Amino acid sequence: MAELSPPEGFERHFRQSPLTEPWEPLYSRRLGDRVVLGLRADAPHTNSRGMVHGGLISALADNAMGLSCSQQLGGAARLVTVNLNVDFLASAQIGQWIEIDTVFVKTGGTLSFAQAFVTADGQPCARANAVFRTGRPPEAGPAAPPA
Repeated sequence: MAELSPPEGFERHFRQSPLTEPWEPLYSRRLGDRVVLGLRADAPHTNSRGMVHGGLISALADNAMGLSCSQQLGGAARLVTVNLNVDFLASAQIGQWIEIDTVFVKTGGTLSFAQAFVTADGQPCARANAVFRTGRPPEAGPAAPPA
């Protein structure tokens, strides 16, 4: 499938990982209080029935909510997912624009909470809730001795 331009305001996602590499290109839009992720659904995003795989939706919702919590914490926090719930409301198909928008974040010193909605061409297809353990990056100290 030929790559279609993402909606206005989206740029190539600023944070890659080995998990998301096969799903590229991913896009993101940074807003003041959150990070919105998006992608154009294609064959590598689907299950054997041709629908966007729930695992991909779950992973990207987790990513968007964690980045949004981090952004609200000033970017210095290290977040680890301790709970993730996803409700699948409808299927998403090849060619649709999938968008993951975090709509609620409550950050704290120990735990942060978030909720996201996933749409396919603007129609709801999933909602997700997550709880993250909030930590700070380790202090820079002496390097560990070689093993």
